[in-house]
Amino acid sequence: MVEIATFGAGCFWGVEAEFTELPGVLATRVGYSGGRTDNPSYQDVCSHGTGHAEVVEITFDPLRISYENLLALFWESHDPTQLNRQGPDVGDQYRSVIFYHSEVQRQAAEALLDELEKKRVFRKPIVTEIVPAAPFWEAEAYHQKYLQKHRGGCGF
Repeated sequence: MVEIATFGAGCFWGVEAEFTELPGVLATRVGYSGGRTDNPSYQDVCSHGTGHAEVVEITFDPLRISYENLLALFWESHDPTQLNRQGPDVGDQYRSVIFYHSEVQRQAAEALLDELEKKRVFRKPIVTEIVPAAPFWEAEAYHQKYLQKHRGGCGF
């Protein structure tokens, strides 16, 4: 049995690269989620009129990698205290967001967020949204596995 995890943590190229090679991750694809329109294009999302976030959808085998391990990498791989931005990328499409696909995922995400806040891991408050999974719209083909095809993008 496989599960799905969906995270937004800035430019989806870099987020996808963080998760692609993990043992237990069976597939990744980048796209858009959390917005108001169906099947948005990259240009639509960049216009800031759709409300979508750039996300990576991760298909994983929970017997080989836990959702909690994916969450830990999510928190480590970006700055969850930056509202609507990551590094030089600015806009609501770059927001930090966890789209949970089950009650178990929601509880795990909220528990880890609470733990990070209690331990004051970050100097500023975490602004990551934890929201129910919304429709996922796959991004254009040229965005898929972008950093594998174009070394050097996103500072990698």
